Amino acid sequence: MRVLIVDDEKNIRESLKKYLGLENIDSEGAESAEEALEYLERESFEAIVLDLKLPGMDGQECLEKIQQRGILAPVIMISAHGQIPDAVGALKSGARDYLVKPFDPAELIIKIRSLVEDRRRENTLEAEKRTAGTDNALIGKTPVMKRLSEQIGKIAATDVTVLITGESGTGKEVAAREIHSLSLWKGEPFVAVNIGGVHEGLMESELFGHEKGSFTGAAARKQGLFELAGRGTIFLDEIGEMPMALQVKLLRVLQEKKVRRLGGNSDIPINARIISATNRDLEVLIKEGRFREDLYYRLNVFRISLPPLRERKEDIPGLADYLLNRLCARMGRPKPELSQDVLDKLTSYAFPGNVRELENILERALIYCGGSVIREEDIDLHRAPGALTETGPSQAVLSGQFSETKTCSAPLSKPLSMEDIERKAILECLARCNGNRTRAAEMLGLSRKTILNKLRSYGL
Repeated sequence: MRVLIVDDEKNIRESLKKYLGLENIDSEGAESAEEALEYLERESFEAIVLDLKLPGMDGQECLEKIQQRGILAPVIMISAHGQIPDAVGALKSGARDYLVKPFDPAELIIKIRSLVEDRRRENTLEAEKRTAGTDNALIGKTPVMKRLSEQIGKIAATDVTVLITGESGTGKEVAAREIHSLSLWKGEPFVAVNIGGVHEGLMESELFGHEKGSFTGAAARKQGLFELAGRGTIFLDEIGEMPMALQVKLLRVLQEKKVRRLGGNSDIPINARIISATNRDLEVLIKEGRFREDLYYRLNVFRISLPPLRERKEDIPGLADYLLNRLCARMGRPKPELSQDVLDKLTSYAFPGNVRELENILERALIYCGGSVIREEDIDLHRAPGALTETGPSQAVLSGQFSETKTCSAPLSKPLSMEDIERKAILECLARCNGNRTRAAEMLGLSRKTILNKLRSYGL
């Protein structure tokens, strides 16, 4: 927590800084309103202690300028006995509380903590309303998962920018949440936003916020997700889907650690750690002119690659047990056991949709299962588009035909690449959904925009 103390009396500034330090609260002191505004332009603070009587610009005018700049940190006014009516007036102007000199520093600490906690809670609730999240956990004891856990443990102790790569459904958001939960800032908000799921015309406002009247329909000031994250973490999923024009603005945020709301005329410092993720090859997108190289190097300070589920099949039983516990808790039903035949069937399947697909299969199995054991007949892998087995892709995928009764009589002439398999899986899913791209995207765990981009890349 960081607090800005604005008072022209040096002994008050120094004593408050010392007292706050004893409570593990970092602080800076400013002897005038002008110096305070300079601080607020360069750095972010979670609370401001502002003296009402200051040389030059007084505390009331300073408060107005703080609000004009869109700074939302709570302000506590301090005043002498004779200035109480003015302090009450400041409350009406936007200050959150006030204290009368001389005051007990312990009372100031209580007010600061209360106001900051209220602000964090409000930001967290607002972020949860505007973003989608997952409550899964990283499960696995294979060597590759142990190495991943070690990497996450090392990264969590820093505030370094992280890029997470991996196929769709491997748990990139889960890894990002794990980094956040192990960090020093775990009490701050975790804000997850799916870039591919936000309409391009709304994306800038969603990320950076806007001022009242900045565009048609902007009836009130709105904080962007970068602001809502505070000193926590903002997770930018499907970063490869970000439009080029917005990539320029994100690069500026990374370079300057400031955002400017749409319609605003001042920059707002931000402190959130940025974690981004993609299931696409950003280096290929750079060569195609669809992703900025300078932004890539800013995002790729530390890279984590998540393994597909087919490369850690020993983890499937434990992962299935965890997912069943979570699904049954959500459904309010007892957890059935998995028969050995089912475990054998699952571990022989290659899961093109990875962990997300496993969860979908188990959810369907719970619907089919009528007893205390999930049996082989309850597991329907054929409903999973682009199904793979140990011997290769499903017959429907290889044949390029999407009727469930169609079989492939010709042997596979050469191995298919993952891109070929992905293409056929998408086309098969679209056929099953009668061309409904939104429904196909939901089944595959992708955004509709990703489906459209992939179809465009296939020339369809």
